[in-house]
Amino acid sequence: MSKDIMQKLAEGRQYRDMAALEKTGDEKIVEGYATTFDSPYQLYAEDGYRVLEQVDKRAFDEADMADVIMQYDHAGRVFARGSNGTLTLNTDDHGLHIRADLGGTEAGRQLYDEIAGGYTTKMSFGFKVNEDTRTITEDRENNVVTVLRTITKIGKLYDVSAVSLPANDGTSISARNLGEGIIAEAKEEIRKRKEREEHINRIKAMLED
Repeated sequence: MSKDIMQKLAEGRQYRDMAALEKTGDEKIVEGYATTFDSPYQLYAEDGYRVLEQVDKRAFDEADMADVIMQYDHAGRVFARGSNGTLTLNTDDHGLHIRADLGGTEAGRQLYDEIAGGYTTKMSFGFKVNEDTRTITEDRENNVVTVLRTITKIGKLYDVSAVSLPANDGTSISARNLGEGIIAEAKEEIRKRKEREEHINRIKAMLED
């Protein structure tokens, strides 16, 4: 993990895996979805707690996507970018669609060949969340607590990246750090719930005596 990625994580940037981009026709173009809307996926799990995450279909409505870039492992050379029209991003009913023209540079054409040949198959994207909601559900029968995080407003989309391994781009650390924080908050909320329930039960018992 590079110091640059660690610094970005510390500043609030988050990373998520995305579906691999696929080649389109004979041109050096790849496209796919960075994320799909209203489709919960497991972000993190530990000791009877699960954190699910989903992206609201309006989360990108006010997002800054003015000059998103495409890189490799979220660092170094830029293979496509929004400002010169080689990288386009659009939302539709399914999710955030990405289309990249990798034919402008020799390095870009090489990356296209790696994607087309199946050598590079993983992608992720970097972004910053402005607003989200959390819903806690307790399954006391199975002793499992599920927290559903819904991202309702994304402030900025920084980059999309082809990655050598998902763990190399900050995705695993980003998910774990966020997941551990959400679980800690859920535990505190459940503790407060139990205290309120016990308090109410004590009052009921006193009234019944």
